[in-house]
Amino acid sequence: MIRHLKFPALFAGIDRMPALGTPVSRRTFEVSNPSTGELLAELPDMGVEETRAAIDKAFDAQPGWAALTARERSDILWRWHQLIVDHTDDLAAILTAEMGKPLAEAKSEVTHAAAYLQWYAEEANRIYGETISAPSTDRRMLVIKQPIGVVGTITPWNFPASMVARKISPALAAGCTIVLKPAEQTPLVAGAMFALAHLAGFPEGVVNLIYASEGDAVGRELCTNAKIRKISFTGSTEVGRLLMRQCSEQIKKVSLELGGNAPFIVFDDADIDAAVDGAIQAKFRNAGQTCVSANRLYVQSGVHDEFVEKLAEKVRQLSVGDGFDPGVSIGPLIDKRALAKIESHIADAVAKGGVIRCGGDRVGMKGTLFQPTVLTEVSREMTVAQEETFGPLAPIIRFEDADQIVREANDTIYGLAAYFYASNLKRVWRVAEALEYGMVGINTGRMSSEAAPFGGIKQSGIGREGSRHGLEDYLEMKYLCMGGI
Repeated sequence: MIRHLKFPALFAGIDRMPALGTPVSRRTFEVSNPSTGELLAELPDMGVEETRAAIDKAFDAQPGWAALTARERSDILWRWHQLIVDHTDDLAAILTAEMGKPLAEAKSEVTHAAAYLQWYAEEANRIYGETISAPSTDRRMLVIKQPIGVVGTITPWNFPASMVARKISPALAAGCTIVLKPAEQTPLVAGAMFALAHLAGFPEGVVNLIYASEGDAVGRELCTNAKIRKISFTGSTEVGRLLMRQCSEQIKKVSLELGGNAPFIVFDDADIDAAVDGAIQAKFRNAGQTCVSANRLYVQSGVHDEFVEKLAEKVRQLSVGDGFDPGVSIGPLIDKRALAKIESHIADAVAKGGVIRCGGDRVGMKGTLFQPTVLTEVSREMTVAQEETFGPLAPIIRFEDADQIVREANDTIYGLAAYFYASNLKRVWRVAEALEYGMVGINTGRMSSEAAPFGGIKQSGIGREGSRHGLEDYLEMKYLCMGGI
């Protein structure tokens, strides 16, 4: 039973929507506001049986959904898009309550989610095949594309609205059906979005939602159930490896968007004011809790002191607090473990010679608020230079040699996102091509767009989300050879 506290009317009764399976047991789990610790909701805690039932529903519904014309699927996606736009304020309030990010950021995320639905409502009509020149006159050769089937999706807590839309809108556009498990920390906005999906007119069984406090059993069922033809997951590299192993027995297709360790490089020919603004965006958006957050800030010696001074000055002006409070720019960390991690990274750095230029402490005793922090005199031996912090901590590493710093930036198992600031065109091209990352922001600290392919290389993932390329991951290519013509 979902216990509605102060959410809008939209949220009332979503536990009774057709997309949510009937709980088998009476187990429940709680969802709380990370800013205040306030209990927000009590949800049914589902497991293998409910997941299997949802998969069966999706499997039965998939042929009918695929048989619709592209225009018919597009029309339903358009209606879902418009409903999300119409309920932006409600969805943002739910998102801020369960995840903590400032309300303005939450509204921006909901708008971004709607943009993915709009994009793939349009792309649904652009699934094209091809004809091939045949080697003889009595033969015709062509390629068609068909939906892969039922897709199991697991979304993260840091962008609980946009990640739902980014993952499932291309699948739905392609003709696939969905079973989605949102993160246990932030399941409420996904529930509200699925309630709107039901209102948009998706046939029963096309979109299915599983609430669960533990992902292990649900994830294993999604990976090993033969009716699931593809897994799409965003989360840690460690969990991504586990899911790949579980999918390998059936050679199941996977899309994985995993961890990052993003470098942010400021060369001595950069526009320093622009670089500072970009660092604020790339590091402190969502309290540093993004997979593409700048994790290692490399600044060339000639501009190091100026950059540090200007960055620290702007960071001191960032307001930390409850996401509903006016003027707040930094919300809470998601939980106590995240709080402990940033504190341990700072302690390790200070013990090895790091200097805190601003921040470095918790804010208040309740919740998980932490001051945005700038750390200098950082060396490669420090944990913060090797691991993703996932918090509002900007460690700055001074460098001299431009070529060497690119090699150092690449010296990681991860390859999701990288950023750099420079004005020399020759340097811009050489560095952009040399960085071993799936996405590179050049003189900008923010690059996500529904029109662009999002994803990484190396151990940061497989596949791309967004853009026309994101649709291909949900389609199978079939070659047809017709003789006797």
